[in-house]
Amino acid sequence: MRIGSGRFRGRQLHTPRGLFTRPTSGRLKKSLFDTLATELESARVLELFAGAGALGIEALSRGASFVLFVERSRQAVDAIRTNLMELEIEVQAGIIKKDVLSALLQLADKKEVFDIVVLDPPYRARTEDVILNTLESKGLVVGGGLVVVEHHHKTELRERYGCLSRLRELTAGESRFTLFRMSE
Repeated sequence: MRIGSGRFRGRQLHTPRGLFTRPTSGRLKKSLFDTLATELESARVLELFAGAGALGIEALSRGASFVLFVERSRQAVDAIRTNLMELEIEVQAGIIKKDVLSALLQLADKKEVFDIVVLDPPYRARTEDVILNTLESKGLVVGGGLVVVEHHHKTELRERYGCLSRLRELTAGESRFTLFRMSE
């Protein structure tokens, strides 16, 4: 898995051993980050179900100021740490080793907010609705901020989750990114 663009373009990322992860296709990732280009500068990003941290590290490579990774797998957290150390960007990142819903409640208690939230839950988990509702109801996304959900192309997400409104979709193969905008 390689970083597609920005200051770390072409750098190889470590992935967790012995753990099933579904890397985002290069074409879909490029489409997403081209779409997010104007939103990334100095953004605070939250990556949920982070795996090896590829999407968050790509965001840092393209100008985000900080990324918080949430991942419960020890192997995946180790891969994220290794990637951050090798790129020398540990100070621009944080890691929470917890399940996503517990981490979101912890972040809400601390009044944390993010400009962009990216989530890539396991396709079979079908947790998108719960997570989108939690992000919206707990105020974890700034007004005008974005939430990006990677999901199977046959999974239908609603048009609205409270103040989150569907903005657009990007599809490649069996994967789709659905982008939501938080109202101002």
